[in-house]
Amino acid sequence: MPKNILSVLAEATFGESYRTSKIELDADNSSAQIDYDASEEILLRGGGETRPPKIYFPLDDYARRIAGSAQILNYFLDGSRRVYKVDDIAYKTGSRKLIYPIVAGQVVTGCCRRVDRRLHEEKFSAEVVLAVPDVTNPRGFDGGFFTNLAKTLSERARITVAKILPYSTSRKPAEKFEERAVAKIMEHMHDAEKNLVAELVRRGKLDQKNYLVKDGSLEYRVLPDDKKFNAKNYSFVIGVSKRFNPLLATDTSGKINPGIVADMPPLSRTPVTIFERTDNLHGGNKFAVWYLRLRDKKYSDSPFDGVIKVEKILVRDAELAGGKIDSDEVNLLSAYLLNERNPVCYGADNRWANHIYPIFLTESFIKSRFIAAETFLHLF
Repeated sequence: MPKNILSVLAEATFGESYRTSKIELDADNSSAQIDYDASEEILLRGGGETRPPKIYFPLDDYARRIAGSAQILNYFLDGSRRVYKVDDIAYKTGSRKLIYPIVAGQVVTGCCRRVDRRLHEEKFSAEVVLAVPDVTNPRGFDGGFFTNLAKTLSERARITVAKILPYSTSRKPAEKFEERAVAKIMEHMHDAEKNLVAELVRRGKLDQKNYLVKDGSLEYRVLPDDKKFNAKNYSFVIGVSKRFNPLLATDTSGKINPGIVADMPPLSRTPVTIFERTDNLHGGNKFAVWYLRLRDKKYSDSPFDGVIKVEKILVRDAELAGGKIDSDEVNLLSAYLLNERNPVCYGADNRWANHIYPIFLTESFIKSRFIAAETFLHLF
């Protein structure tokens, strides 16, 4: 008879389950528009395009001219996760018995393709993963331990566990173990997104007539031995963020100036800025970033409502050599994005002013595939 996952985990790893209350740790669909995360690791550079506008570049006429032409934004990617603390489990270390959280996650990743003005499922995956302390493995090295543990849980419990993700139990840095567990699940979701982009490239799906729009930033954490990420795969990929840090906005002089976003006229974009991370965790990639106002701020609650941040990784030889992106491509992509604005507010969503309609539909499709929280937690 199938058992629940926690009893199988405790038995297989010689741990002691405390059967604590199960709670959802966070929701990844925050309606807050402004993200004031620290920006110390970002180098901002002005003059990121071949022909930068002095202040703003108006796109309303351009968007109307191309409204009836063939689409080039045809693939839409989104990933989402829901995470839950499902137990506290104790393991002995010498004479001590230490207690660690067990965090379960649902990770859903999918891509939709537009054909004749309709969206169709192109690729989809839904996985259950488990973040556990690294001391779960008594041998101290992997050697297939966590792969075999996932297989054991899947065989003996009531649901397939795709992967066991060990988090560090080191006391440095001073992060909560729950935060480390959630970070592991988030990293797994990003790996799934990267794998999906790589598959589309292998199948020859992305080119100048078929761009992919990813919901969210392209700033993936990329370690030196990360074989899942290849910057060349992102020649025809842009990231569109509904939430962003306005303190990263720069003017043509390269100075930080969030007012350039707040005061931007409707249906216009800012000049492009180039930035790169200096933390050695993002592959040394350079990003072209600009802001695009979809709607007049007078209809919104905040001057940053109705604005999206657009990102593109510099990967082509000319871009890398000159450190600039072609302004014609920026204008073309921006005009097409303007034509994707959601015409009405679908449901009670505070982000309505920032929605790109096919991304909204892809996001809705992805989130509809989650197992209901109550049902999911009963598996544990």
